[in-house]
Amino acid sequence: MIDLRSDTITRPTEEMRRAMYEAEVGDDVFGEDPTVRKLEEKAAEILGKEAALFVTSGTQGNQIAVLTHCQPGNEVLLEEDAHIFYYEGGAISAFAGVQTRTIKGYRGQINPHDLKKAIRGDDIHFPETGLICIENTHNRAGGAIVPIENMCEIHQIATDFNIPVHLDGARLFNASAELEMPVSTFTQHTTTVQICLSKGLGAPAGSIIAGDQDFIKRARKWRKRLGGGLRQVGVLAAPGLIALTEMAERLKEDHVRARRLADGLKDLPDVEILNEVDTNIVVVDISNTSNSVEELLAALKMQGILAVPFGPTTIRLTTHHHITDEDIDQTIKTFHQLLQTV
Repeated sequence: MIDLRSDTITRPTEEMRRAMYEAEVGDDVFGEDPTVRKLEEKAAEILGKEAALFVTSGTQGNQIAVLTHCQPGNEVLLEEDAHIFYYEGGAISAFAGVQTRTIKGYRGQINPHDLKKAIRGDDIHFPETGLICIENTHNRAGGAIVPIENMCEIHQIATDFNIPVHLDGARLFNASAELEMPVSTFTQHTTTVQICLSKGLGAPAGSIIAGDQDFIKRARKWRKRLGGGLRQVGVLAAPGLIALTEMAERLKEDHVRARRLADGLKDLPDVEILNEVDTNIVVVDISNTSNSVEELLAALKMQGILAVPFGPTTIRLTTHHHITDEDIDQTIKTFHQLLQTV
């Protein structure tokens, strides 16, 4: 089966499996798991922050960041299609008691002028702006890389207004690999950051949040409150450490294959590739064909290819560690056979 549904379906490498088996462990709630401590120290170093915290998922990491930065009644500013707003079940309102104010962006980027206008003034009728969130790469913008210049401008505005900036960097290492820049080049323009170990980096589970020492101390308590205090979790931290240190450079291979896939599909009649393929996501619009998304996905599955709906007339295809050049060729061939037959 050629599984292009997401880069979250990657399976741990043999090296990761051995590391899990051999991991030295302890009780992490007591701060006694040496493998977790090693992962957190390495993550903080790579991300250019004072400290880091291992959490169960990217969503949990983002929620902990909002809970740590904000007070109930605050407002969080973010791009209108941000993952935190779109795909996290309204958790920041349910848990943190904050409201979102979305800003229409371009390829995941918030216009700094629009951001500045959205920051609330000192008025008893208004919620205080408690946090600004950036997502890089941006999922719903098709894996688009938010330029460092844009992040820098947003961070400067936030600094002027004394507002923290949180980066949802679930796929930040994809941006780093594509631009051949250290991830710290991006994170220097943020207060805190969350990165996923379990997407393109290939670990079986887990994410990292990073910031200064005070933030991580308070975040650790929120992790406990949310039930995220784990015990002998070094068995998950060990593959995470391999993901962080050995899997990042190969991400560019996924981007090359994604662009090959997009190039192979864009000449199909009545099919449009909606995104500029910066990284590992291809968004295909089939609205001008006689197929529904459900029909085409079912037909693809019958031919051994899995993808996901991304809207009423769109399909998302995501490349990752387990997708080969031959898989790309077969996927292009199958799309052509199915759509040209219809």
